[in-house]
Amino acid sequence: MHCSTNVGKNDEIALSFILSGTGMTTISADPNRGLIGDDEHGWSDEGIFNFEGGCYAKVIQLSETAEPEIYACTHMFGTILENVVLDPITRLIDLNDDKFTENTRASYPLEYITNAIPEKTGGHPKNIVLLTCDAQGVMHPIARLTSEQAMYHFISGYTSKIGDTESGMGKDPEITFSASFGGLFMVHSPLFYADLLKKKILRYDVDIWRLNIGWVGGPYGIGKRISIRYTRDLLNAALTGALHDVEYHKDPIFGYLVPKSCSGLPENILKPAGSWPNQAQYDNKYIQLAVRFIENFRKFEPESPLEVVQAGPKI
Repeated sequence: MHCSTNVGKNDEIALSFILSGTGMTTISADPNRGLIGDDEHGWSDEGIFNFEGGCYAKVIQLSETAEPEIYACTHMFGTILENVVLDPITRLIDLNDDKFTENTRASYPLEYITNAIPEKTGGHPKNIVLLTCDAQGVMHPIARLTSEQAMYHFISGYTSKIGDTESGMGKDPEITFSASFGGLFMVHSPLFYADLLKKKILRYDVDIWRLNIGWVGGPYGIGKRISIRYTRDLLNAALTGALHDVEYHKDPIFGYLVPKSCSGLPENILKPAGSWPNQAQYDNKYIQLAVRFIENFRKFEPESPLEVVQAGPKI
């Protein structure tokens, strides 16, 4: 699986699927949770295991305050810094300088993270998070999915490629659908992996969440990136069960359930439409994104179960 994995204080495991370069390592390096791995995991009958053994973090404009664990690793002996600008005289690094590329990276052993799990293994997950970096600024920060919706969104793999993560890209994010959130790495059809995932979800009674770590208040260039603090608070509320007892409303287009409130967070955070200056512009952009989902999924429809096709957006 192309995902990160961490564990809470009550031995509750969470998997987070996302495309590389858009927040996987950042989300996994939670100071309140033990890190099993930031990428490349297997899920057997005995539980989760990591087989990468290290981390490969994007570090452009890395914040010591917002991401202290990863920031500390960039200054540790043995960490490999890739494309990071170094002052030839002082030998100090500048994590804000994108002179070579915006895709600056740090490679370091898993144990450099202070709360890493030495065994790199864990039990069966209770939560699966499908992360998206929505540069259109229209998707809700968090939503709860059914198993069929989980299959649909897992097969779709919607997110945005962020500035120069891949060769030939410009600085602006670009919509992408990467099946299984790592289509290039998978040898089988996405439906094969989605079916395996659904069987695991049902067998171990796993809760499924969709988490948006992209833009609010408008698309890229107009809105702003969701605060990492709000993202962590929403995610922790989901993983600890705090979102189980709140009221939800059903999204009219995508059909998933969106919480009406989350303790400690302003309610407008959960309502992306309210942060746009114009409701009609938001609605139009949201429908455009739904159309992209439908068009992308057409190639999977002939082999997909009817209930999975019907779990997609409706216009």
